[in-house]
Amino acid sequence: MGRRLSIWSAVFVFALIASSISAEEAESKEHVLTLDHSNFDDVVGKHDFIVVEFYAPWCGHCKKLAPEYEKAASILSSHDPPIVLAKIDASDEANRKIGTQHEIQGFPTLKIFRNGGKGVQEYKGPREADGIVDYLKKQSGPASAEIKSTEDANKLITDKNIVIVGVFAKFAGEEFENYTALAEKLRSDYEFGHASDVKYLPRGESSVAGPLIRLFKPFDELVVDVKDFNLDTLEKFVEETTVPTVTIFDKDPNNHPFVAKFFNSPNVKAMLFMNFTNEVAEALKTKYREVAEQYKGKGISFLVGDLEASQGAFQYFGLKESQVPLIIIQANDGQKYLKPNVEPDQVASWIMEYKDGNVPPFKKSEPIPETNDEPVKVVVSESLQDIVFKSGKNVLLEFYAPWCGHCKKLAPILDEVAISYESDPNVVIAKLDATANDIPGDAFEVKGYPTLYFSSASGKLTQYDGDRTKEGIMEFIEKYRDDKTAAQEPIKETSSEEPGKDEL
Repeated sequence: MGRRLSIWSAVFVFALIASSISAEEAESKEHVLTLDHSNFDDVVGKHDFIVVEFYAPWCGHCKKLAPEYEKAASILSSHDPPIVLAKIDASDEANRKIGTQHEIQGFPTLKIFRNGGKGVQEYKGPREADGIVDYLKKQSGPASAEIKSTEDANKLITDKNIVIVGVFAKFAGEEFENYTALAEKLRSDYEFGHASDVKYLPRGESSVAGPLIRLFKPFDELVVDVKDFNLDTLEKFVEETTVPTVTIFDKDPNNHPFVAKFFNSPNVKAMLFMNFTNEVAEALKTKYREVAEQYKGKGISFLVGDLEASQGAFQYFGLKESQVPLIIIQANDGQKYLKPNVEPDQVASWIMEYKDGNVPPFKKSEPIPETNDEPVKVVVSESLQDIVFKSGKNVLLEFYAPWCGHCKKLAPILDEVAISYESDPNVVIAKLDATANDIPGDAFEVKGYPTLYFSSASGKLTQYDGDRTKEGIMEFIEKYRDDKTAAQEPIKETSSEEPGKDEL
């Protein structure tokens, strides 16, 4: 996470019997079940297969999904057996513990619960009704589809998706069981099939004997075989062979799963952003791919992004279109390195300079404000050291996002706190827009918005996780400030539960 909009924990207890749920459904004519802290655990426990959407009422993406999700639920209610879709307001304070238990990192998040909740998988399918229906029909069936003919294989294996096929003389034995376990574990990520003869398959060596696993993919070498059926080895094989040498980031939805895989990778990430229609685009891509081949398997992943599709990345990294074409490298320690206006013959040499430690890090920062006379002071990356760590003052610093609902609710409270301390030169109340400024990860752990830290006059950092009230925040400041002179009343310990936060 992890990073998440809100962090909650524990499980629900069911308060309604199944018949009353059915009656409510019929009355409202809604096919999506509404869950909350009183019924979540029991409803999930009664189903072999159920899909739950974790949402927030104010979330724009959730509002867009809602009619599609309801339409899909209506269609799937007639499936044999019916496939149940449900939802839970994960931003509701009463439902906080459910979100923590299931590691909800943003809204909407859809999860598939199998065998009464004993198995949980991420939903990784489409977000429109027909796509939801098709995806869930496959997910509710066998993890691997039997391929009995060339026609079956051609329906399953296309030039747009990754498909994993096991070939076995008989569908039994240790190899087949391990393959089935692999398919069950990874079914939300890939499509699986099994065949009795490799001749049914459209690509690859047709005379090789099984048992074997053949992985089909729409990039690089297209077909890869493996005969080691150790489950851990198989998982590693799938993980490594399903990552493109260079991931394409554009508007083609077929590429989106690979983009997600790229950003979830533990590797250092090298990203080339450019206009794909530019006259030097092909030359840049060629040189970039050559470098990617050179560093394959050495802990660095490569992506090339089209400017038109990469606006979100530009905002996140604090980039400007005038810098295109550019390469940005994000290291595992959070540091970023930038090469703006890169030319094809500079790609290899600049990445070598980075590897040799000869490129200075790039810091995303808003300009230091010319005037900073509001009660809550504005901090940016460039002024963080001076205002927070070098000022010799006690500083309460909020990390926020402009779109964050919880941050907007907190803003007037922080104003009141700041006004209360206006006559105290040793206390500063400040805020930093964490979407527009880099945060030093060695000092602050920002998992969601808002996050509040207090830096005492001597530089001791303490994260605030208490009540979001003027009184609670001021008690905390008085407890941890270094320059207290008056005797203080005993301070109650703050709650160990983390308040609701908006997503990163």
